[in-house]
Amino acid sequence: MKDVSFIILYVENPKASEAFYADLLGRQAVDASPNFVMFAMASGLMLGLWKRTEVEPAVNAAPGGSEIAFAEENKDAVDARCADWRKRGLTIVQPPTDMDFGRTFVALDPDGHRLRVFTPSQA
Repeated sequence: MKDVSFIILYVENPKASEAFYADLLGRQAVDASPNFVMFAMASGLMLGLWKRTEVEPAVNAAPGGSEIAFAEENKDAVDARCADWRKRGLTIVQPPTDMDFGRTFVALDPDGHRLRVFTPSQA
């Protein structure tokens, strides 16, 4: 079986979400239309932003039921990323916290999708 190659988030306003993710990821979309935007990650993973009202079959799930996770190299990098995202105006729903798997925090994108940043615990 092949690896996961694409993640799609359902958004209210693809243009606004494109601007948000371009700033957050430090890269421009590789494709954009009025109803869909796509970003290519360095890993090869693609991130799609699809206008919620245009998805077929219709979407009935609310945002926030899953997460996109970003790994950092250490606890200081997690804390620095949180400080940066606060300055950018992201809503932080879990401040930097030490959990059983490592240090983490959770922010929300404009549609309420959860963005987790973490560093694994050192063995």
